[in-house]
Amino acid sequence: MKLTRRSSISDVAVEVAEALDRAGVRAVLSGGACASIHSGGAYQSVDVDFILQRYDSLKQIEDAMGSAGFTRKGNQYFHGEARFYVEFPPGPLSIAGDYRIEPAKIRIGNRTILALSPSDSCRDRLAAFFHWNDQPGLKAAVQIALRGKVDLERIRAWSIEQRSGDRFEVFLKEIERLRRQRARRRHKDRA
Repeated sequence: MKLTRRSSISDVAVEVAEALDRAGVRAVLSGGACASIHSGGAYQSVDVDFILQRYDSLKQIEDAMGSAGFTRKGNQYFHGEARFYVEFPPGPLSIAGDYRIEPAKIRIGNRTILALSPSDSCRDRLAAFFHWNDQPGLKAAVQIALRGKVDLERIRAWSIEQRSGDRFEVFLKEIERLRRQRARRRHKDRA
């Protein structure tokens, strides 16, 4: 696939994931790009984060990124056409101290990449809300949850471990508020 100005964040994630895989690099999509994909685009990010799990050298990563048309500037990789840049935050893969993260294989079109699961992506965004009162993190987590593919009981248990049971309740109330709002809109549209 040739990346252009019109390429979506999903297109960039797939192109980079496949280039890294061809080079023998195991990397997991995380962060805002992952939240954007799991929220169906309701949440938007400007960058694509991958956590590196297995690679031999920085040159291996540089070559893979170069094959996808990216050039490194500092700690970020930019494409001549695509509007999203790529970063590799330091690992290991974790969410607020939880290192028991199992990457999921997610389908984007007819391709598959390794990424945080919807539940883990939701937890990742909630961690920012829990620890820094990050409102965009809360909104992203809600949008992911509204798509219905998260394990709310697992997230509840984790929230309690994080001493953020009260903030989890805020999250649940926001999900319910948006569900009611959508139901009213559907009812109004039918009337």
